Amino acid sequence: MIYLDNSATTMPESSVLNSFQQVSEKYFANPSSIHSMGAEVERLQTTAREQAAHLMQIKEEEVIFTSGGTEGNNLAIKGIAFQYKQRGKHIITTEIEHPSVYEACKSLETYGFTVTFLPVDEQGRVQVEQLEAAITEETILVSVMHVNNETGAIQPITEIGEIIKRHPKVMYHVDAVQSLGKVPLSLKNSGIDLCTFSGHKIHGLKGTGMLYVKKGTRLSPLFHGGNQEMGIRSGTENLAGSVAFVRALRLLKEREVEATQTLKQLQQQLLQKLGAIEGVRLNSSIIGAPHIINFSIPGLKSETVIHALYDAGVIISTQSACSSKQQDISRVLHAYGLSETLAKSGLRVSLSYHTTKDEIEQFLNIFPQVLEELKQILE
Repeated sequence: MIYLDNSATTMPESSVLNSFQQVSEKYFANPSSIHSMGAEVERLQTTAREQAAHLMQIKEEEVIFTSGGTEGNNLAIKGIAFQYKQRGKHIITTEIEHPSVYEACKSLETYGFTVTFLPVDEQGRVQVEQLEAAITEETILVSVMHVNNETGAIQPITEIGEIIKRHPKVMYHVDAVQSLGKVPLSLKNSGIDLCTFSGHKIHGLKGTGMLYVKKGTRLSPLFHGGNQEMGIRSGTENLAGSVAFVRALRLLKEREVEATQTLKQLQQQLLQKLGAIEGVRLNSSIIGAPHIINFSIPGLKSETVIHALYDAGVIISTQSACSSKQQDISRVLHAYGLSETLAKSGLRVSLSYHTTKDEIEQFLNIFPQVLEELKQILE
């Protein structure tokens, strides 16, 4: 089976699984306990935090371990909203955010917050001039994803950061779940106050992740209890998860440069070959993230194509894994200005460091054959 749905989740590295199992078996005590076993677990949690900070080139106290992207995004957005609601109740985001950002912002509207959902151009990019114009005296947060999970569009994060620096009362959150290890992002002097990462997108485990919280940034916690994770995320720490996340992060950083070049080559091959197939409309471009290719096939339901490819030994997807079962039309593609027909027939091929050239060539041989068979059935 050729697996090309890596933006939904990646296959965990064996060493990550081993780390999780070994820590779970040996260091199972509660780190809040005052006995020696608890103290040992607490030391390992501290070590994991130190290593994560070193790998991300940030301060140890800026690392908050989470259960993944959805929690990280909700903690960042709602945490800022409720912490600074006396300062203002205006939030700026985009129309193409992941559901964990988009719906979090929608939920805040029911609490009296006003949210501006910025449009994107035909390349899926926010215009920085529009973003700056949207900032008001009431604005407390700007939340923009780095790489779009459906199309691979890369947002001008650095340019937005420069704008935010001129507005010291505005906090800046970036969802970097899809970009970690594929598109460079420096947190130093970036203007970014909060940044979300997820373990299972980098060959780690589901239920693991990290939120960068710049020193001095205050958040209203979503969970109240024992004040773990610097008082931001109460709950008994998941030491095995933290260690596994750091292990995945370390492996990612070790191969990042070389593997990204390989992904870029595979992306170019896919764009060229898919663009040459009759009836295929490309929605991604070479300037996007190297691991995501989105395209539409008008006249064919995306689900039909996905099931036919699965029967032929290939796994691809449509939309976000968090929304693909809920609606036919892609909110992201619709925001691009695509017709309803194109937005309903969007398909996503997403690669990982494990994807090989041979797998891509096999897919490119199988795909036209599957399309031809489907067209014959429908005629």
